[in-house]
Amino acid sequence: MSERTLVILRHAKAEHPPGLADLDRPLTQRGHADAGAAGAWLAARGYRPGLVLCSPAKRTRQTWHGVSLALAGTPEPKVRYEPVLYYESPRDALDLIRKVPGKVSTVLLVGHNPAVSVLSALLDRDAGRDSDGLRTSGIAVHVHDGEWTGYGPGAAPVLATHTGRA
Repeated sequence: MSERTLVILRHAKAEHPPGLADLDRPLTQRGHADAGAAGAWLAARGYRPGLVLCSPAKRTRQTWHGVSLALAGTPEPKVRYEPVLYYESPRDALDLIRKVPGKVSTVLLVGHNPAVSVLSALLDRDAGRDSDGLRTSGIAVHVHDGEWTGYGPGAAPVLATHTGRA
């Protein structure tokens, strides 16, 4: 069997400007720095995704951009902006993960709370958790020994966690 690694990343700190649609909220200055710090942490540990599943919200796209700069190198991962990741359904996110092609060994999922925290807790029910779930720029690395279709409740323990603060 082959090991499949799922890196779950909550978007970095975002602004809350009045009158701006939630989908269009940008990162704060600290958020941009934190995204780069999260990417540096991933790069230092060799977590290089073959596929990125990202919410289409501005703050998640900007988070991925900051991470990608820190991960610069080849090969570049395929990036898919998935509308279901904007909504709060960990089950929809799990469905996306289960459909990842077998040739991909590492996936980076960039999304929002509470869905990313609930997804992480679903995959590893025994891991100690912060009561608030993943914080902004929070990372949970899950590993499953088998195909992506085998990702499910309790099937992918947490290997590492990190909060990417610059």
